[in-house]
Amino acid sequence: MKSKAALLMEIPGKWEVVEVDIDEPRANEVLLRNIAAGLCHSDEHHATGDSDRQHLPYCGGHEGSAIVEAVGPGVSTVQPGDHVVTAFLPSCGRCRWCARGMQNLCDVGALIPTGAMLDGTHRMHHEGRDVAQACFLGTFSQWSVVPERSCIPIDKDIPLVAAALLGCGVPTGWGSAVIAGGVVPGDVVIVMGTGGLGINAVQGAKHAGAARIIAADPIEFRRTSALSFGATDAVSSIEEATDLARSLTNGQGADVAIITTSILDGVQVARGLEAVRKAGTLVVTAVPGRNPGELPIDLAQFPLFQKRIQGCLYGAMSPTLAVPRLLDLYRAGSLKLDELVNRTFTLDEINDGWAAMYDGSTLRGMVLHDTP
Repeated sequence: MKSKAALLMEIPGKWEVVEVDIDEPRANEVLLRNIAAGLCHSDEHHATGDSDRQHLPYCGGHEGSAIVEAVGPGVSTVQPGDHVVTAFLPSCGRCRWCARGMQNLCDVGALIPTGAMLDGTHRMHHEGRDVAQACFLGTFSQWSVVPERSCIPIDKDIPLVAAALLGCGVPTGWGSAVIAGGVVPGDVVIVMGTGGLGINAVQGAKHAGAARIIAADPIEFRRTSALSFGATDAVSSIEEATDLARSLTNGQGADVAIITTSILDGVQVARGLEAVRKAGTLVVTAVPGRNPGELPIDLAQFPLFQKRIQGCLYGAMSPTLAVPRLLDLYRAGSLKLDELVNRTFTLDEINDGWAAMYDGSTLRGMVLHDTP
């Protein structure tokens, strides 16, 4: 079948909307009619060359919601007509990490950079060339064939635009505070960068009962937005956030600092570690660029102050557990999803969406597909 899709033909490069061919789903695969696709900076890293990509053309999009159109042989967890959130981290259910309830670290994730399906072949093609799909998904296409393991069924009363956010941004940010950061009632928390990830780290810290949530972002719109999502304070830099946290804690510093900036570098990590108190935690969620620079850390902070740097992937949560739980919070009015999408774009307008992300006028831009 034919589909419109936004592809990268070269790196660095611009997203080009072209027609692609989609194969039928094979064993344990699903054909999706994609409805909404989030514009996450992780996809744009490929366009700028901050992330390596071995196979071109490349169809981006790893955050989305869809309706199951058809299933291949052996599929048992979804059926045609089901509404699903697409998980950019599929889970095999058998590896060491899945067995420990850590689906976000599933060994299948090692295959993501290939852009192929789990059997090593491709289901999307352009002018006779195989097209790589972001995280097995390619939500920047109207239609895509994905592994069954990448589909999380949801109730049909959930708006699909809101549901799409559960594919990446919301759980990654929320879990950065609640799970990876271990925020507890009364904590002072700093969130560095309040775009699509950081704004949800703010929501997570509020849910966990933090007494003060300090949002640090150079863009005024994002600072103002952070206040409406639960931040108690908003400043323009980590230095200001650090000074404020120390003034609130008799000079000790924040209990938890979370880095959710657009691109991670070594200086940010050093500043974040300096911002936390003794035995404090720095959560690193942001993705580094190609040249993140040196890591100018005073190593004495580890043996003398017992500080901890904690990495975080998908909020340190298992997707099949996190999605329904977060949707329960959404239903209860305890998690904002609709308010995150302040601008939507057609697939043809995808580069306008990226421009809006760069100028800071969106929290999460969303592509809405026009599928037959």
